[in-house]
Amino acid sequence: MATGMRTRRAVSKTVYHLFVASLGLLMVYPVFWMISGSFKTNYEILNEALKLRPDAFGWDNFVRGWKGFGRLTFAGFFRNSFVIASLATAGVTISSAVVAYSFARLRFKGRKFLFICMMSTMMLPAQVVMIPQYIIFRNLDLTNTYVPLILPSWFSRAFFVFMMMQFIQGLPKELDEAAIIDGCSRYSVFSRITLPLIKPALITTVIINFYWAWDDFMGPLIYLSRPAKYPASLAIKLFADSTSVTDYGAMFAMSTLSLLPVFFIFLFFNKYLIQGISMSGLRG
Repeated sequence: MATGMRTRRAVSKTVYHLFVASLGLLMVYPVFWMISGSFKTNYEILNEALKLRPDAFGWDNFVRGWKGFGRLTFAGFFRNSFVIASLATAGVTISSAVVAYSFARLRFKGRKFLFICMMSTMMLPAQVVMIPQYIIFRNLDLTNTYVPLILPSWFSRAFFVFMMMQFIQGLPKELDEAAIIDGCSRYSVFSRITLPLIKPALITTVIINFYWAWDDFMGPLIYLSRPAKYPASLAIKLFADSTSVTDYGAMFAMSTLSLLPVFFIFLFFNKYLIQGISMSGLRG
């Protein structure tokens, strides 16, 4: 009987791992297909779609794609993406930490009402605020600049505020009280005690928001009209020409390169991301 039970467990475990592996392969197949396409010719991409291995590996697509368009190389597009993503990520990390500390540790009039208002913004689709926000920045003559893509991040995001609040509420209040007794102000308590202790939440915010800002396509499409200001996410679409021949090989090559910054950030800070997500749910 024990042998039969062990056999059933082994079979169920095998079936489970096969199912998970199949699902994982299904999820990563488009990425492998894109990377493979960056080494293929346009003919192979269009006529041998299911084939992952190219007939011959070559770097022509990368060379051609990196040259960009006219005097605009992809080095400039990647630089634009780094500027936007870095400034937006720094802003949302700092502002969200400040707001989270205020809600978690300070007691002030209207605190619960403001918290409810902040959390309700998570239920608003981005399309709802897209037109009003564009009108505001257009009236301020800030279109075709990076300000609309960066400035909103400096006013925090409800998702990150809530996540950091879980961390801060999990810290003993005695740490704050002891620091205040020793003469620290609220600003010193926040910067010297709270921020170092919520490092996993901060790094999680950096990873997730950098990915969002780096991958953003709609924002630059709405606010930027000069190709010289395009980030990589928007510049990649320039390879698609409805009136001429679309260079799929160069498009896939630059798409592959655009994955590298996010991949390396996730690779190096993966443990903090897992720790930040898991610990944020310990307290409600």
